[in-house]
Amino acid sequence: MKKKICLAMTGILCLSFGVGCSSQQEETTLTPVRLNEVVHSVFYAPQYVAQELGFFEEEGLDVTVAVGNGADKSMTALLSDSADIALLGTEAGIYVYNEGKEDYPKAFAQLTQRAGNFLVSRVDEPDFQWTDLKGKSVIGGRLGGMPELVLEYVIKENSMTIGKDMEIINNIDFSSTAGAFTGNVGDYTVEFEPVATTLEQNGSGYIVASLGEASGYVPYTVYMARDDFMTEHPDVIEAFTRAIYRGQQWVETHTSEEVAEVVLPQFPESDTETLATIIERYKAQDTWKTDPIFSEEGFTLIQDIMEQGGELSQRVPFSDLIRNDFAEKITHE
Repeated sequence: MKKKICLAMTGILCLSFGVGCSSQQEETTLTPVRLNEVVHSVFYAPQYVAQELGFFEEEGLDVTVAVGNGADKSMTALLSDSADIALLGTEAGIYVYNEGKEDYPKAFAQLTQRAGNFLVSRVDEPDFQWTDLKGKSVIGGRLGGMPELVLEYVIKENSMTIGKDMEIINNIDFSSTAGAFTGNVGDYTVEFEPVATTLEQNGSGYIVASLGEASGYVPYTVYMARDDFMTEHPDVIEAFTRAIYRGQQWVETHTSEEVAEVVLPQFPESDTETLATIIERYKAQDTWKTDPIFSEEGFTLIQDIMEQGGELSQRVPFSDLIRNDFAEKITHE
């Protein structure tokens, strides 16, 4: 009789532990989120901090990342439902809006507030001025893309005419510009990090100017999602935005060396010292937002840049493309 009672109690205990374990599993189940980032660059350090320090998991998300290698490709991934969220240039959303698509993606969080690319010269020019481009050629970016538009904007702001005073080379794929420059194409090239610093370390060029400093505060890269996804999964968007905000705050309150140590696994081909140099350069020009709230002034500037570049068919109302409600909620918690 005692044996039967013991067996019965054991069964109850096992059942209890089984239910407990099942509940715990349910509580720790993460929601999968497919993120497509336009390129993989130190420029997006706050996101990598959020990944490496587990901020996404702590917010209940299992984020997988794919690289689009171009804002047009990242936007295509978003529109084709191959991605839930995309990190890309604001201009990509403006283009889609002006095409008249009903369920166009909207921006819900801003990551960077300056252009993240640099002008690399073949020769050291410590006193470089943008007018030094006269009579020279520059490897630019894809026509209509933000890197190219910002370059054109800076050149025009310095009273030069493209094609007359200087030449921009646009027929080279984004991933091949550094190789082309090393192969003696162009007098200058415009590169993101860590490529710009790598060219300098290899003795192939010298960073002489920042397009971010020259162009001003602009919503260069933002997180977008389809409107239907945000309506159906507001909790996911809020959790994602909170993780990014935590990443932004962490980067703001830690040294370049500390940030470099955290993001190093994202760049195994690099080293902490190189990454710290790049991060310090970005910090010095106030590259990263300290919160994900989208500024209306920046939205106006980006449309000015697009309009000047002949790539804006009509102005887009701020409230039509930008959703600040998630960012404002989490920053006031």
